Amino acid sequence: MTFNLSSVDLINILFIAAGIGICGLCFMQITSSVHLRKDVRSYFQFFFVLIIIYISTHLARQLMDGLPGGGVRTALYIVTFAEMLSAAFTAFLISVLVLAVSKLEKNVKPINIALFALFCAHALLLIIGGFNDFVYYFDESNVYHRGTGYIFSNLSPFLMLVIDMVLLMRCRKNIDKRVRIAFWIYMIAPVAAILIQSFFYGVQFIIFASVGSAVVMFAVIVQIQNEQYQTQQIENSKIKTELGLATKIQANMLPNIYPAFPERPEFDIYASMDPAKEVGGDFYDFFLVDDDHLCLVMADVSGKGVPAALFMMASKIILSNFAKMGKTPAEILTAANTSICSNNREDMFVTVWLGILELSTGRLTAANAGHEYPALMEPNGKFELYKDKHGFVIGGMAGVKYKEYTIDMKPGSKIFLYTDGVPEASDSENQLFGSERMVVALNEKTDGSPQDILKAVRSSVDAFVKEAEQFDDLTMLCLEYKG
Repeated sequence: MTFNLSSVDLINILFIAAGIGICGLCFMQITSSVHLRKDVRSYFQFFFVLIIIYISTHLARQLMDGLPGGGVRTALYIVTFAEMLSAAFTAFLISVLVLAVSKLEKNVKPINIALFALFCAHALLLIIGGFNDFVYYFDESNVYHRGTGYIFSNLSPFLMLVIDMVLLMRCRKNIDKRVRIAFWIYMIAPVAAILIQSFFYGVQFIIFASVGSAVVMFAVIVQIQNEQYQTQQIENSKIKTELGLATKIQANMLPNIYPAFPERPEFDIYASMDPAKEVGGDFYDFFLVDDDHLCLVMADVSGKGVPAALFMMASKIILSNFAKMGKTPAEILTAANTSICSNNREDMFVTVWLGILELSTGRLTAANAGHEYPALMEPNGKFELYKDKHGFVIGGMAGVKYKEYTIDMKPGSKIFLYTDGVPEASDSENQLFGSERMVVALNEKTDGSPQDILKAVRSSVDAFVKEAEQFDDLTMLCLEYKG
């Protein structure tokens, strides 16, 4: 078996080989590009594979055309069918892409159905026409010939082309100018190539035009994707900077200078908050209401991120203002609930434990609005959970009345307050740290300062969760009453 190649055949082979190489390079660039959206990457990977199949089968048919043998004849029918089907599939993909970038709000589904029906009709025509020589056939010498119905094999791609043109003209305002130009080049270039090759018999300028226009279209869309990526990076950088500033603002709103009250020997206090995101919904607070009363607050806002942080700041200010009016803990929570419920369209809520310690006597008056149980330690004793009665969460329902209770703190007594981020810290297997482990961690440093106790709990939590991601804000406060 020998191949007899003319100069025209060599030119065509050169065009086709160059096309395969260019499409292969484009495929590699698409695969390695991290800036492309996943759907865009997948689309163009498949698109260029189709073009490679189209021009490869075209090359195979051209090389085998006129070669003798029954096996060659079978192979010719197969590669010709694959060539025509892949060409139509490429036209279908282009139409789908044009429809996608057109951003139509109506009739999208019917157009998709129509495009798919045209492709199926084309495939059916090729199958039927391949058996009865209607579309194409090979003579006794295995030379390719167009059948009497060959023109019908161009009908479906032509109708797809018409749909593309209509969409481009109708939706031109919705499509980037560069994309419109690239599409027009892709649709017009093959027509121009057919006109040119009519003056150069046998030279397949259509292959060169198809590959070249496809690369132009791909390059334009990749450029736009890269521009969008860069814009998104700039926006992300701005957001990151703003969130960093929000983190600092939130941290500065909470007491964070220690020792907090160096001039007051009656107590020692320490607190910390580690948000799961840049900003969190947990908060703590402590301040002197007057010379003999210290207010302690531990709270947890529903949700996470910026909305929770904004709600947290508002809740903190409201609680602080009512506390400084001289109200009792129950009155503070009742008034705060009324205030928040009066303008809470987002239906957010906050759990709050609030206590007021009378420094001269050690009497702690507290109220709980759906928050975690505090942990108490008697002098020279061990930490235990103090299971107080819970009221309803703040912001959950208007008209709620809260009850308070008292605890007599003796010199050496300690109280530990926290949010659910401590007991609900989870490891990689989703096991919870739990209240029992928390109490064990607290009792490792019962003779330590409040800061030592918080460090011991945090170390125990970190050792438990290991490399697992922090899911919730982790906030703690410890006070030692010295009397």
